[in-house]
Amino acid sequence: MKSALAIARDVRDGRCTALSIVDKTIAAIERGDGAINSFVTRTFDRARREAAAIDARRARGESLPALAGVPYAVKNLFDAEGVVTLAGGRVNERNAAATRDATLVRKMHDAGAILVGALNMDEHAYGFTTENTHYGPTRNPRDPSRSAGGSSGGSAAAVAAGFVPLTLGSDTNGSIRVPSSFCGTFGLKPTYGRLSRHGTFPFVSSLDHLGPFAASVDDLAACYDAMQGPDDDDVASAQRPIEAVGSRVDDARPLRIGVLGGYFEQWATEPARRAVALAANALGSVDTRDRVDWASAPLARSAAFVITASEAGALHRRRLQSHYDEYEPHSRDRLIAGSLVPASWLVHAQRVRRQCLDDALELFEHYDVLLAPATPMPATPIGTETIEINGTKLPCRPSIGLLTQPVSCIGLPVCVAPVWPGAVAPARDDAHMPIGVQIIAAPWREDLCLAVARQLEAAGVASTRIAGVAEARIE
Repeated sequence: MKSALAIARDVRDGRCTALSIVDKTIAAIERGDGAINSFVTRTFDRARREAAAIDARRARGESLPALAGVPYAVKNLFDAEGVVTLAGGRVNERNAAATRDATLVRKMHDAGAILVGALNMDEHAYGFTTENTHYGPTRNPRDPSRSAGGSSGGSAAAVAAGFVPLTLGSDTNGSIRVPSSFCGTFGLKPTYGRLSRHGTFPFVSSLDHLGPFAASVDDLAACYDAMQGPDDDDVASAQRPIEAVGSRVDDARPLRIGVLGGYFEQWATEPARRAVALAANALGSVDTRDRVDWASAPLARSAAFVITASEAGALHRRRLQSHYDEYEPHSRDRLIAGSLVPASWLVHAQRVRRQCLDDALELFEHYDVLLAPATPMPATPIGTETIEINGTKLPCRPSIGLLTQPVSCIGLPVCVAPVWPGAVAPARDDAHMPIGVQIIAAPWREDLCLAVARQLEAAGVASTRIAGVAEARIE
């Protein structure tokens, strides 16, 4: 599959038309997605119209934007004009179609990108496996017997399968980073407030982030740059200028890199620890024996649980009373329980969250970035109910986010780089699967996250290996 930037160059230089790219993309999705189930809604008519408009602009001699002709898709909680925003829930099927695009969808359109569909997810983004009762599970392109992760499972799977070079997802407790880890893609969760959430179905307003998936760091950065900018329609949107990273020459100075230990070792299996060690060694001058301890990480995860349950439960309380049977069992009971959380617990959780952020910011006085596993283990088989981490058995669905929840709770930027540690231990039954490494930076330093990811990509340690599911891909 060609990169997004290569496609845009080809369209701008006249080596191919945007419409031909869209036709190949449609063919790939139609032939390959039956085995993966990453798409819920296909917007092929819109895609052909948008492609024709790009080709007409070039024919008139107009300059084309950065992502002209690049096909992409969005998690189905993004509004797209004329499409019902399902957010993974059957209860939303009766809603009217969106009358306008979400802010980020509009910005992608302005950048020349072409929307080809909406992607499968856990119902209302409350899950880590995209085993959706209503629309079926999204299967991992690397191994269809395994989960694609969640809740943005369709977003990661569509990139890993080679259907599209870019997708958008959301991350509240790890919903970009977990699927990136399971499917082997690059993913970016920006700083809280960096990208507008206007026009998306909310999950937990005080924790929700939006961000891109891609098969390369340059594509990831270009997509992120296209979506930057403050938005008065989102109350959480930061009033910060665009800080482009796609064309930035990475700082030549050596970065101070730390490896998170303690909690992040306790809840990581051997493949996850090995992935981090491979990344740390490739970056050089990192003593993996000298671990950084963020002591309040368990508290941050606990705060995230309370905030998630309370806000999500309050959001869905009325519809649960009237449409109980239309919610899937995986999330329904947790939403009901969350709606009963005392207000004093929520207030206390927000105070704990603030203290956890202060503790983490102290670490960035000594380090530019911190490394940690993105998931405790590689992708689990679909239907897995319990997992075991270093001798402790845990319920699978809520525990896959053990290592991502503390970080998203305090809103730090994170890039996930897909590492393939199985070559070191080929006897494992999951040796063919990737696992992501979180590259964590201080607020507003997405550039550092992406710079380190580029180093890992250049060293050959991190890469997206397209699974080859589609019979017709963009070559």
